[in-house]
Amino acid sequence: MTQAGSLWSRRRAAVAAEAEADRALQEDLAHREAQADKTDAEILAELDLPDPENLKMGDDFAAFMSKAVPEHLRKKALRQLWRSNPVLACVDGLNDYDEDYLTGSFGNDPIKTTYQVGKGLMAHVLEMERQENGVVEADDAAPEDEEEIVVATVESEPVIDEPLFDEADESEAEPYKPRRMAFQFEGEQA
Repeated sequence: MTQAGSLWSRRRAAVAAEAEADRALQEDLAHREAQADKTDAEILAELDLPDPENLKMGDDFAAFMSKAVPEHLRKKALRQLWRSNPVLACVDGLNDYDEDYLTGSFGNDPIKTTYQVGKGLMAHVLEMERQENGVVEADDAAPEDEEEIVVATVESEPVIDEPLFDEADESEAEPYKPRRMAFQFEGEQA
């Protein structure tokens, strides 16, 4: 009976907390609507706050962090705080979030690669194919006539495709048997 009683007690408390949060939200919305019609000077006078534009280093900026202060006035005060204090305004480059970690470890330049989306490393594949076919371009020798392109063909010895195993061995080989793991514990004999 105590479990059921505590269950309903927790449920009543949760409903009451939800109703309180809803009421607080409605009050906040009504307060924001009332402040929307007022100018910044009227809001500052109502909250007894100085103009954030006139604040300087050493003034109390904590009053602008209250929930009663509208967001745009809080941001004005924070901007003025950062401008007024040279320690806060100093960008020393030691921030972790200043670097662009997408560029890799090559400074701030993007990484250069032959990778092509959908094709992979196409230049590498084409170079390997060109070498397999035995075609070598004479790039090292500068032709005297720029219109002339020299392409040399290299003759290679024919490759003989030999089987990896003798066909005679295949007929004599035992049929494939899957291996099974066998465990042996101390004191047991196989």
